[in-house]
Amino acid sequence: MFKNKIISLPRRQKQLIMLFADCLLLVIAIWFSFVLRVGSLWPSEHILPNWWMFVLIPVISIPALIKLGLYRSVLQHMGAKVIFTTFQALTITSLILGFAMMIFREADTPRSVIIIFWFISTSLIIVSRFIFKGVLYSWDNFVNNRMPVIIYGAGVAGAQLVESLRKNRDYAPIAFIDDDPSKEGMILNYTQIYSVEKIRKVILTRKARIILLAIPSISDKRKREILKRLSKFPVEVKVLPSVTKIVDGSISIDKIKEVQVEDILGRNPVKPKVSLLKKNIFNKNVLVSGAGGSIGSELCRQIYNLKPKKLVLIDHSEFNLYAIDYTLRQLKYNCEIVSCLTSVTNEYSLEKIIKENDINTIYHAAAYKHVPLVECNILEGVFNNVVGTYNIAHLASKFEVENFVLISTDKAVRPTNVMGASKRFSELILQAFDKTTSNTCFSMVRFGNVLDSAGSVVPLFRNQIKEGGPVTVTHADVTRYFMSIPEAVQLVLQAGAMAKGGDVFVLDMGEPVKILDLAYRMINLSGLRPIDLGNQDGDIKIVFTGLRPGEKLYEELIIGSNVVQSIHPRIMQANEEMLPFEKIMEVVENIKLARKEQNEQIVKDLLTNSIIEYQSTN
Repeated sequence: MFKNKIISLPRRQKQLIMLFADCLLLVIAIWFSFVLRVGSLWPSEHILPNWWMFVLIPVISIPALIKLGLYRSVLQHMGAKVIFTTFQALTITSLILGFAMMIFREADTPRSVIIIFWFISTSLIIVSRFIFKGVLYSWDNFVNNRMPVIIYGAGVAGAQLVESLRKNRDYAPIAFIDDDPSKEGMILNYTQIYSVEKIRKVILTRKARIILLAIPSISDKRKREILKRLSKFPVEVKVLPSVTKIVDGSISIDKIKEVQVEDILGRNPVKPKVSLLKKNIFNKNVLVSGAGGSIGSELCRQIYNLKPKKLVLIDHSEFNLYAIDYTLRQLKYNCEIVSCLTSVTNEYSLEKIIKENDINTIYHAAAYKHVPLVECNILEGVFNNVVGTYNIAHLASKFEVENFVLISTDKAVRPTNVMGASKRFSELILQAFDKTTSNTCFSMVRFGNVLDSAGSVVPLFRNQIKEGGPVTVTHADVTRYFMSIPEAVQLVLQAGAMAKGGDVFVLDMGEPVKILDLAYRMINLSGLRPIDLGNQDGDIKIVFTGLRPGEKLYEELIIGSNVVQSIHPRIMQANEEMLPFEKIMEVVENIKLARKEQNEQIVKDLLTNSIIEYQSTN
């Protein structure tokens, strides 16, 4: 195609074509100036005596245009500079032309020709540039190659973003959406502004595939409100970073990031109490079990930034331990890191580690937490969660570790599965140890699901959507609490610092989220449409698989009503029943015996008889 041949020409050849075209336009401009002034199509009595003007004008104008950089402008990306350059060059040409006419005393030549020439020549050269750009490049905005994009936010950032998008061959800005009703109908950077109420109509009529949120100065709360609204539509949503992250004054497509589900489900952050964060960590020897897991690795990162003297990492996964060890060593803070490849069920290894490293604080995050897997592997699941907790708690008490914090779960509340029951019994172990003569302050922190943790629903849905579906939901009414991993860990550190001994801390998880709604939001945010009764022509099918063994429709965070608010607005304290230490010892020994004999029934009976609230649904 001729257009593609022109586009593919070397830059030097394209510059020469524009130069010759400008010469022709300048000659046409001076001829047309005489035509308009005299009123004749061929005013030979004026043109022939002034032939020198047809030579002088290109000789002056072209070098001026070259010097001012008109031919250095890339046609596809040209903007206001082309207009200013043309005005400057042709104003200079017109002034020189006027002086020449005065010097040579061309009395018969009308002086107004110069003014007419200036107007016609600038118009022709500027308009020709935009015509060439429209013919060669801008058509692609609306044909197959470019994806139609809506910009949410008709402010400075939005205007700059549209300018950047016009230089990009992947996206075509088609409309603005803005909360300010006074802006509706206005045109910004050649793009019309629509009100928020017309989002659905614009998406459908203009076939938009992406919405870019371009309000970098917006608060996190307002951003979540907007993203929740946009997640109802089958368009991919992307956002610009906060204004504090845009330091060069420019907005570009490179700064845009994908919306994560935590951007929608997150809550307004509460500023942490620095004194609580540092209390059990700063300049102390800290141990984290399960250090390579989702919660454990974030614990390690935040603890490391609080400047402990020594950080001991325990994990039985070689890869996970290597990954967190490598990550921490890149930070290069003057803190000794000790990585131990072992399991919390190995009491001899644990004893050596705690004794040799003179541990002050322990965060116990090592546990099997995947409900269906533990339900199918009862002996190993309970042995790891219960006996592992007993081992590390016993050694913490023996060596008088100052503080011990257990990472628990909402599934420990009125458990209906083996995993939840094992975590509830782990809580009972710590409460029993606290009632002994130990100098260790034992506490536990209970919270719900964390976004993007290993085995959780969010990465599962993300992979299923990426693979084209179906997205599997166990039940239409199932709900869960969600919290981001960094917020959960930050609250764990603060809760542990408030402990007096035997405390059961419960994190405020906000409102529960319906998993089906989460699936719809994630599908829509990916720019796809769910297939349901109202839309059989969608992209991703949602399949209901039925509740898994031991799974609840909804989770709870406290067993009874005996709960009080702590000094932190997001942390509560629950007072719950506990077991005597002798009973704990008896159950732990019997679990060890049952594992040795590979007898699952003994373990089930032990959990059922020890935990009053446990009601297995399997």
